Amino acid sequence: MAVITISREIYSDGSHIGEKVAEKLGYHFADKNTIEKVFAEHSIFQFKEVYNTVLGFWERFDDMRSTTVRFLNQVILALAHHGNMVIVGRGAFSVLGEFADVLNVRIQAPFAIRAHRLMENESIADIDQASLVLKERDRTRAEFIKSFFKVQWVDALPASAFDLVIDTGKIPSDMAIRWLIEAHEALKQPRAGSQTLINTIEVDPVLVGTVSEVLGCKVKH
Repeated sequence: MAVITISREIYSDGSHIGEKVAEKLGYHFADKNTIEKVFAEHSIFQFKEVYNTVLGFWERFDDMRSTTVRFLNQVILALAHHGNMVIVGRGAFSVLGEFADVLNVRIQAPFAIRAHRLMENESIADIDQASLVLKERDRTRAEFIKSFFKVQWVDALPASAFDLVIDTGKIPSDMAIRWLIEAHEALKQPRAGSQTLINTIEVDPVLVGTVSEVLGCKVKH
Protein backbone atom coordinates (compact mmCIF):
# COMPACT_ATOMS: atom_id res chain seq x y z
CA MET A 1 0.00 0.00 0.00
CA ALA A 2 2.93 2.32 -0.64
CA VAL A 3 2.28 5.94 -1.58
CA ILE A 4 4.19 8.26 -3.91
CA THR A 5 4.01 12.04 -3.58
CA ILE A 6 5.17 14.26 -6.42
CA SER A 7 5.98 17.90 -5.76
CA ARG A 8 6.64 19.58 -9.06
CA GLU A 9 7.63 22.89 -10.48
CA ILE A 10 5.19 24.33 -13.01
CA TYR A 11 5.83 22.88 -16.48
CA SER A 12 8.41 20.43 -15.15
CA ASP A 13 6.24 17.59 -16.54
CA GLY A 14 5.60 16.32 -13.01
CA SER A 15 1.86 15.75 -13.44
CA HIS A 16 2.39 13.72 -16.62
CA ILE A 17 5.05 11.63 -14.91
CA GLY A 18 2.77 11.05 -11.92
CA GLU A 19 -0.13 9.95 -14.12
CA LYS A 20 2.05 7.50 -16.05
CA VAL A 21 3.56 6.05 -12.87
CA ALA A 22 0.08 5.54 -11.41
CA GLU A 23 -1.08 3.95 -14.66
CA LYS A 24 1.84 1.51 -14.80
CA LEU A 25 1.53 0.55 -11.13
CA GLY A 26 -2.26 0.28 -11.24
CA TYR A 27 -2.48 2.94 -8.54
CA HIS A 28 -4.95 5.75 -7.97
CA PHE A 29 -3.86 9.18 -9.20
CA ALA A 30 -4.83 12.11 -6.97
CA ASP A 31 -4.30 15.70 -8.08
CA LYS A 32 -5.95 19.06 -7.40
CA ASN A 33 -9.18 17.91 -9.07
CA THR A 34 -9.42 14.87 -6.79
CA ILE A 35 -8.82 16.95 -3.70
CA GLU A 36 -11.28 19.65 -4.76
CA LYS A 37 -13.97 16.96 -5.23
CA VAL A 38 -13.40 15.76 -1.66
CA PHE A 39 -13.64 19.36 -0.42
CA ALA A 40 -16.88 19.87 -2.35
CA GLU A 41 -18.41 16.74 -0.83
CA HIS A 42 -17.84 18.35 2.57
CA SER A 43 -19.26 21.69 1.37
CA ILE A 44 -15.88 23.44 1.47
CA PHE A 45 -15.45 25.41 -1.71
CA GLN A 46 -12.71 27.96 -0.94
CA PHE A 47 -9.66 25.71 -1.41
CA LYS A 48 -8.77 27.03 -4.86
CA GLU A 49 -9.02 30.62 -3.62
CA VAL A 50 -6.84 29.91 -0.59
CA TYR A 51 -4.22 28.06 -2.65
CA ASN A 52 -3.95 30.71 -5.34
CA THR A 53 -3.78 33.81 -3.13
CA VAL A 54 -0.51 35.31 -1.95
CA LEU A 55 -1.02 37.09 1.35
CA GLY A 56 0.91 39.35 3.65
CA PHE A 57 2.31 38.27 7.01
CA TRP A 58 -0.72 38.96 9.19
CA GLU A 59 -3.24 37.65 6.69
CA ARG A 60 -1.62 34.21 6.87
CA PHE A 61 -3.37 33.75 10.20
CA ASP A 62 -6.81 34.14 8.68
CA ASP A 63 -9.16 31.50 10.18
CA MET A 64 -10.56 30.43 6.83
CA ARG A 65 -7.10 29.69 5.45
CA SER A 66 -6.02 27.83 8.57
CA THR A 67 -9.19 25.74 8.62
CA THR A 68 -8.87 24.97 4.92
CA VAL A 69 -5.28 23.81 5.23
CA ARG A 70 -6.04 21.68 8.28
CA PHE A 71 -8.73 19.93 6.27
CA LEU A 72 -6.34 19.59 3.32
CA ASN A 73 -3.91 17.78 5.62
CA GLN A 74 -6.68 15.39 6.65
CA VAL A 75 -7.61 14.75 3.02
CA ILE A 76 -4.00 13.91 2.13
CA LEU A 77 -3.78 11.56 5.11
CA ALA A 78 -7.05 9.93 4.03
CA LEU A 79 -5.75 9.43 0.49
CA ALA A 80 -2.60 7.79 1.87
CA HIS A 81 -4.72 5.69 4.24
CA HIS A 82 -6.65 4.37 1.24
CA GLY A 83 -3.36 3.13 -0.21
CA ASN A 84 -1.87 2.50 -3.65
CA MET A 85 -1.77 6.19 -4.39
CA VAL A 86 0.20 8.73 -6.38
CA ILE A 87 -0.49 12.21 -4.99
CA VAL A 88 0.61 15.24 -7.00
CA GLY A 89 1.14 18.61 -5.33
CA ARG A 90 -0.71 20.32 -2.48
CA GLY A 91 2.14 19.89 -0.01
CA ALA A 92 1.66 16.13 0.29
CA PHE A 93 5.41 15.60 0.71
CA SER A 94 5.32 17.64 3.93
CA VAL A 95 2.19 15.99 5.35
CA LEU A 96 3.52 12.47 4.68
CA GLY A 97 7.21 13.10 5.23
CA GLU A 98 7.47 10.96 8.37
CA PHE A 99 6.18 7.73 6.81
CA ALA A 100 8.75 5.13 5.76
CA ASP A 101 6.56 3.66 3.01
CA VAL A 102 5.96 7.00 1.26
CA LEU A 103 8.27 7.98 -1.60
CA ASN A 104 8.56 11.77 -1.75
CA VAL A 105 9.69 12.97 -5.18
CA ARG A 106 10.48 16.42 -6.55
CA ILE A 107 10.28 17.04 -10.30
CA GLN A 108 11.97 20.22 -11.49
CA ALA A 109 13.42 21.84 -14.60
CA PRO A 110 15.42 25.00 -15.37
CA PHE A 111 13.35 28.18 -15.51
CA ALA A 112 14.12 28.86 -19.18
CA ILE A 113 12.92 25.41 -20.23
CA ARG A 114 9.73 25.78 -18.20
CA ALA A 115 9.09 29.23 -19.69
CA HIS A 116 9.34 27.85 -23.22
CA ARG A 117 7.01 24.98 -22.30
CA LEU A 118 4.53 27.54 -20.99
CA MET A 119 4.75 29.45 -24.27
CA GLU A 120 4.03 26.31 -26.28
CA ASN A 121 1.15 25.13 -24.10
CA GLU A 122 -0.57 28.46 -23.52
CA SER A 123 0.04 30.10 -26.88
CA ILE A 124 2.11 32.96 -25.48
CA ALA A 125 4.34 34.38 -28.20
CA ASP A 126 6.59 36.60 -26.09
CA ILE A 127 9.23 35.01 -23.85
CA ASP A 128 9.26 38.01 -21.50
CA GLN A 129 5.52 37.71 -20.93
CA ALA A 130 5.83 33.96 -20.39
CA SER A 131 8.60 34.54 -17.87
CA LEU A 132 6.48 37.03 -15.91
CA VAL A 133 3.54 34.61 -15.83
CA LEU A 134 5.74 31.76 -14.67
CA LYS A 135 7.46 33.85 -11.98
CA GLU A 136 4.07 34.85 -10.55
CA ARG A 137 2.82 31.26 -10.49
CA ASP A 138 6.05 30.08 -8.88
CA ARG A 139 5.72 32.79 -6.26
CA THR A 140 2.13 31.82 -5.44
CA ARG A 141 3.03 28.17 -5.04
CA ALA A 142 6.11 28.92 -2.95
CA GLU A 143 4.06 31.19 -0.68
CA PHE A 144 1.49 28.48 -0.04
CA ILE A 145 4.12 25.87 0.83
CA LYS A 146 6.14 28.25 2.97
CA SER A 147 3.15 29.67 4.85
CA PHE A 148 1.40 26.45 5.76
CA PHE A 149 4.00 23.71 5.73
CA LYS A 150 6.95 25.75 7.02
CA VAL A 151 9.10 24.68 4.06
CA GLN A 152 11.15 27.12 2.01
CA TRP A 153 10.28 25.62 -1.40
CA VAL A 154 13.16 27.03 -3.42
CA ASP A 155 15.71 26.06 -0.76
CA ALA A 156 14.31 22.64 0.20
CA LEU A 157 17.18 20.15 0.38
CA PRO A 158 16.64 16.71 -1.17
CA ALA A 159 18.10 15.04 1.91
CA SER A 160 15.58 16.68 4.23
CA ALA A 161 12.39 16.93 2.16
CA PHE A 162 12.59 14.52 -0.77
CA ASP A 163 13.80 11.01 -1.44
CA LEU A 164 14.35 11.58 -5.14
CA VAL A 165 14.88 14.77 -7.16
CA ILE A 166 14.68 14.68 -10.96
CA ASP A 167 15.51 17.48 -13.40
CA THR A 168 13.47 16.96 -16.57
CA GLY A 169 15.68 19.47 -18.33
CA LYS A 170 18.26 16.65 -18.33
CA ILE A 171 16.30 13.47 -17.65
CA PRO A 172 13.63 12.42 -20.21
CA SER A 173 10.17 11.79 -18.78
CA ASP A 174 10.23 8.11 -19.79
CA MET A 175 13.40 7.59 -17.78
CA ALA A 176 11.96 9.51 -14.82
CA ILE A 177 8.92 7.22 -14.86
CA ARG A 178 11.18 4.15 -14.76
CA TRP A 179 13.20 5.59 -11.90
CA LEU A 180 10.09 6.26 -9.82
CA ILE A 181 8.80 2.75 -10.36
CA GLU A 182 12.17 1.26 -9.38
CA ALA A 183 12.34 3.45 -6.27
CA HIS A 184 8.78 2.45 -5.40
CA GLU A 185 9.76 -1.21 -5.59
CA ALA A 186 12.57 -0.56 -3.11
CA LEU A 187 9.99 0.61 -0.53
CA LYS A 188 8.58 -2.91 -0.43
CA GLN A 189 11.82 -4.29 1.02
CA PRO A 190 11.75 -4.72 4.83
CA ARG A 191 14.01 -2.40 6.80
CA ALA A 192 15.44 -2.76 10.26
CA GLY A 193 14.41 -0.52 13.12
CA SER A 194 11.25 1.23 14.24
CA GLN A 195 9.31 2.89 11.42
CA THR A 196 6.11 4.84 11.02
CA LEU A 197 4.00 3.29 8.27
CA ILE A 198 0.89 4.59 6.56
CA ASN A 199 -1.21 1.72 7.91
CA THR A 200 -0.97 3.47 11.30
CA ILE A 201 -2.83 6.55 10.02
CA GLU A 202 -6.12 7.21 11.80
CA VAL A 203 -8.72 9.01 9.70
CA ASP A 204 -12.30 10.14 10.32
CA PRO A 205 -14.53 7.33 8.95
CA VAL A 206 -16.71 9.89 7.19
CA LEU A 207 -13.70 11.25 5.32
CA VAL A 208 -12.57 7.71 4.53
CA GLY A 209 -15.95 7.13 2.91
CA THR A 210 -15.76 10.36 0.94
CA VAL A 211 -12.33 9.52 -0.43
CA SER A 212 -13.50 6.04 -1.45
CA GLU A 213 -16.51 7.53 -3.22
CA VAL A 214 -14.46 10.15 -5.07
CA LEU A 215 -11.92 7.52 -6.14
CA GLY A 216 -14.66 5.08 -7.10
CA CYS A 217 -12.96 2.40 -5.01
CA LYS A 218 -14.29 0.87 -1.81
CA VAL A 219 -11.22 -1.30 -1.21
CA LYS A 220 -8.52 -0.10 1.23
CA HIS A 221 -5.25 -1.34 -0.27
